[in-house]
Amino acid sequence: MAVWMWLRCVLGPHLQRIHRSPDQSRPDGRSGRRGWNYQPRGLERHTDSILGWASALWSLSYYSSPLLLCYLYRKGFICSSKLVPVSQYVGTVLVCLLGVACLRGWGRFRNTDYVQFITILEETKKNHTPASKKKLRCYDFDFSHWPLDFIHWMNTATESFDYLSDRKLSKAGVSLLRPEPRLRGAADSVLHSVRTLPCHIISFVIAHTFGRRMLYPGSVGLLQKAMRPMLQQGQAKLIEEFDGQRNKLVACDGNEIDTMFVDRRRDGGQNGQTLVICCEGNAGFYEVGCMNTPLEGGYSVLGWNHPGFGGSTGVPFPQNEANAMDVVIQFAVHKLGFSLSDIVIYAWSIGGFTASWAVMSYPEIQSLVLDASFDDLLPLALKVMPDSWRPLVQHTVRQYMNLNNAAQVLKYQGPVLLIRRTRDEIITTTGPEDIMSNRGNDLLLKLLQFRYPKIMTDEGIRVVRQWLGASSPLEEASVYSGYEVDDDWCVSVLQSYQADRDVSFPWSVGEDMTLEGRRQLALFLARKYMRNFEATHCTPLPAIEFHPPWRL
Repeated sequence: MAVWMWLRCVLGPHLQRIHRSPDQSRPDGRSGRRGWNYQPRGLERHTDSILGWASALWSLSYYSSPLLLCYLYRKGFICSSKLVPVSQYVGTVLVCLLGVACLRGWGRFRNTDYVQFITILEETKKNHTPASKKKLRCYDFDFSHWPLDFIHWMNTATESFDYLSDRKLSKAGVSLLRPEPRLRGAADSVLHSVRTLPCHIISFVIAHTFGRRMLYPGSVGLLQKAMRPMLQQGQAKLIEEFDGQRNKLVACDGNEIDTMFVDRRRDGGQNGQTLVICCEGNAGFYEVGCMNTPLEGGYSVLGWNHPGFGGSTGVPFPQNEANAMDVVIQFAVHKLGFSLSDIVIYAWSIGGFTASWAVMSYPEIQSLVLDASFDDLLPLALKVMPDSWRPLVQHTVRQYMNLNNAAQVLKYQGPVLLIRRTRDEIITTTGPEDIMSNRGNDLLLKLLQFRYPKIMTDEGIRVVRQWLGASSPLEEASVYSGYEVDDDWCVSVLQSYQADRDVSFPWSVGEDMTLEGRRQLALFLARKYMRNFEATHCTPLPAIEFHPPWRL
């Protein structure tokens, strides 16, 4: 029995923190809800440090392996006579590390806190009951060892089915909007494929190496290790102060998605009945990301990490991102008990892709809030790459990283709110000083042009651009009042059109209206669909700036 427990300690996960449950006291006898960091003893602490350094060196050598191999080749180390001693040396190192791991297991075996934890973990894996899961939630440990909480897909020999909603899925997962292919003859198509084969190969290599890491730096292991103390502190706050519940979901592609749910329905507040699903940025994690904004507003909140971020597995390509978003929504509906009409999707920055995909795929969702997001990735990618790379960048983005937020938002009929950072330095194409180069402007214009094409004529676009170009709230108000916009009249016109027709977008309202009337409606709609926030891209959004989108 003791040997079996020691083996469990050897193979067990790294324990980071113990979250105190309401009926649990602190080891030092003090009161309070806060938990405490797990304290390994001498042997476990030193052996864990050795294994941590070995892991860091492995990560560093992995990312620098191309340069390292070139250096070894030039020095003549890559030959049969020298590979044998090197392999023997590597084998010796692995045996030593295995011995260190066994010693660490012995140190854990001598620690009562770890033995209690590993016992609860094994019990939960065997009997996945609410009582055992409640005990396990008192511990923060490597998420790869966390038991599965929700799987919404099943495989057959030919295809996949979502057995909770009976929606058929392709083998690759949920459906995405794809770039429209150019029509070519058979001979032209074959010749074109041969000519563009090198470009396809280079694009594939770029997308799967530095391209993906540039787009999603939060997926880089070294960055996550550097941020680990901050992430652990943020997760402890969500669990201990907000009674957050961590869950592991499995998407249709097999990736495990790390989520955190805070339930406010029992608090009695009106906002608590609404669930806000948060989609983080390219270096954001739910532990320290945009979850705090709706939490401060009293909403129920569900946060999740991109594939490859935090405890989530996989890599954050668009298909994997959409698959992850899909299982998060399914979990919210079928496990947490929210209806789609009670869900608000809130996204920051690059999270706008999964948010816009969600409302496109689930049109019954209550509303969409996009903060500091953009219409399309391609203009931003072209901004940071040399002009000579333009054809290659276009091909790479469209084939592997096609984050077409605007095209997806146009498929949604519900309320939308865009929040524009007036000093945004990330999603501008020329710099934060040029507010008209903010790609949020393009997202707003595309949305208004689709929904209200008779209002957003050339003159309507011109006055909205003038409003968007205002350098201060005072100038913005001056533009608005300069066209003598009558808000009550605008609302009455739109309500009258909606009552008479009850049609989906696009609307033909404004086709028989004067030029002055169309100007007023264009500015009125622009101010309803977009709000300015005087801040840079990465400034946390205060709860007071988080509003439900405008409804007619």
